[in-house]
Order: sequence, then structure tokens, then C-alpha cells
Amino acid sequence: MDTYIPPSVWHTETLAGESYSHFSPVPPSLLPPTTATSTDTTAGEPCCLGVDEAGRGPVLGPMVYGVFYLPLTLSDSLLKEIHHFDDSKVLQPAVRSALMRTLCEPGSDLHTSCGWATASLSARDIGANMLRPAAIYNLNAQAMDATVSLIQGVLDRGVNVREVYVDTIGLPHVYQAKLERIFPTLKITVAKKADSLYPCVSAASVCAKVSRDAALEVLYEARRPVAGGGEEGGPAAAAAAEGMAWGSGYPSDARCVGWLKSNMHPVFGWGPECRFSWGTAKDMMETKSGVKVEWPQDEDESTTRLTDYFAGRDGDDNTDELGNWFGSPAGLEAF
Repeated sequence: MDTYIPPSVWHTETLAGESYSHFSPVPPSLLPPTTATSTDTTAGEPCCLGVDEAGRGPVLGPMVYGVFYLPLTLSDSLLKEIHHFDDSKVLQPAVRSALMRTLCEPGSDLHTSCGWATASLSARDIGANMLRPAAIYNLNAQAMDATVSLIQGVLDRGVNVREVYVDTIGLPHVYQAKLERIFPTLKITVAKKADSLYPCVSAASVCAKVSRDAALEVLYEARRPVAGGGEEGGPAAAAAAEGMAWGSGYPSDARCVGWLKSNMHPVFGWGPECRFSWGTAKDMMETKSGVKVEWPQDEDESTTRLTDYFAGRDGDDNTDELGNWFGSPAGLEAF
């Protein structure tokens, strides 16, 4: 694979359809200083932290949330002026990969001054949470929890985060108010297009985008024999030459829809790469291409009552159920 696979892509968990979070080591310069004679610590260098995501809309692959933090004094000079971070969507894939390589390379200026983390929400978990029969866990709620978990994870590692910048989900002021209630001591700014306004959010978007693209590569490599039949010089080889046969993974991508149609199991659908809650996948499974499965209902479950456990031993249907709840009923002669 030509795509750079960063340490934020865990192969075993990705192929198993599991969600997970990855935190880079905190640069020593950002940790609170300690003395040899005391266990007391003081706050480290004040930092800003950016939050952004990649892969919210695709039917294939995970949604990845990324955070990126560094000293407030370096935000513009290091990220914008030296390395030219920008919204990941306007950067070429090779540029994004090069920035991520530099960030992960020990000894580089980014590696020694910055930290980052990602939360990979697998397609399997996204779909399962959205298809719950009760208490549906929608995508916005999953995104909010991922954001909170990443910010809290950075704080727990001793980083002195002062300012947080977030690319919004929905209305900025509503999202910002929620985060401010959770983190009342932080200065939080939620804005539309934050990935093009704040360098730390641009860097977070690069971490999220590169991690998602790499996860898609890992998933596709595991599915390649199914996609092309495994014949040398056949469709698989042609797809390999052109890139992933399922394209970008978005429902609007004709290659993605074509791959879904040609690789759908009539009973089980697809593997952990697919979000079954998306309309594209659900529609395909409900058409004639899919096998409709009827799950018989257990009759005992529908007829059993709690009071059956307190009925009389003789099995008399006329037993006073409520009267026997606390023991044998007392007649009027008792009074």
C-alpha cells in the first residue's frame, strides 16, 4: 500500500470492526515540571487544542475524530507559517501524508512540540448504535462523546489546555454551550469552517483525515480477494492499479454503490467496513437481492406475568393474586 499508515490505525481492531482511541506520547516540554525533592507539580506550558473529524457522511469506513494540541505561542508560527497546515479537504493526499509523517517522526519540530489523538468510531459500531430498537444513539451524540473523551484524555495526561477550538456539529452556539458545561474552566470556541480558521483545528483535521484514509486502505486490502475474484490480471489487478474499487466510500460515489451491489452477501450483507444504518445499505438489503429473515417470537415471553410467580400452589385460576402478594389473605372473621 502506498498510503502512509500512521500509528493511529490499529490493524487488529480495524479489521474486527472495533472502535478505539489513540493518543500520541505527550512531548516532555508540555508536561508539568517536577522537582527531585517534591512531588508537587505546577501547570505546564499553556496550550491550545483543536478538534475536527473526517468521514461523517460515508457509508463505508470509520468516522475519525482528531485533536491536536501545542503551545499557544507556536500555533501560528509553527503550523501556519512553517508547515502550512490547512483544511485537510483542500490539501492534496500526498501533502497530508507528508505532514502526518513529520508529526510522527521523532526529532522533528512537530513531534517535539505537538501532541495529537484520534478516536476511530467503526462503521459497525456506528450502525449498531443508530439501529438500536430503543434509546437510539444517533451520530451527533456519538460525535459529542468522542469529542469529550478526547479532550478529557488530553487533560488527564497533564497537558495544560487553556483554549479549545472545535469545528461545529449543527448550530455552533448550541454545541459550544454543551462543551462549556462539561469543561467550565476552558475557553471554548465552536465555529463553522474552524478547520480553515484556526491552525490547530487544521492540524486536527489532517490527523483525522489521514487516519481515516489509512483505515480504509487496511479494510480494503482485507476485502480485495472478494472484490476482484483474486485472478492475476483480472478485475482485482485493474482495481489495484486505479486505487480502491469502492472509491471514496460516499453514497454519492458511483464506484462505492457499484462495489456494495457486487459484494453484498444475501444474508449477512457486508463486513465491518459498512454502516448498515445508512439508507444506501438498508435499501439494498431490503430489495430482492437480500434474503428476508423472520425471527420467531418466543410465546412464553409474551404471556408470562410477574404475578404468575406469586400464584397459589394449587394452581387455582381464581386465586386472589394481589391478596397473596404478602401472604395468606385475612377474612372478615379476623376482625
